[in-house]
Amino acid sequence: MTFVTRLTLQSGDRAALEGIVDDIKSTAERKGAALKGPHSNPPEKISVPQRCRLHADDDRRFSSWDYTVFTRELEIHGHDQFAREVAAREFPDSIHVEAEVEQLRGTGRTN
Repeated sequence: MTFVTRLTLQSGDRAALEGIVDDIKSTAERKGAALKGPHSNPPEKISVPQRCRLHADDDRRFSSWDYTVFTRELEIHGHDQFAREVAAREFPDSIHVEAEVEQLRGTGRTN
């Protein structure tokens, strides 16, 4: 049985995100791990409205807070130990990481 580990990395700091992704890629190449990606999604632009006061009846607002979120997706096929090491690594606070593990079974297996 093969495991596929999907990593989704998101950040507003594009340089930090690219640095982490490049580090994961170079480590995978050194260890001989099968890595697909990074796949880039279009940047997501987010706008957050800001009120001047906390009162519900006060409609005064500051200008909205606008920021961009960059996303990269990686897939690690097999190499379970390497996938565990990457998922357990300490990432900077500016990087959000999600890990999803899927178990693939061979064709014709009933279990």
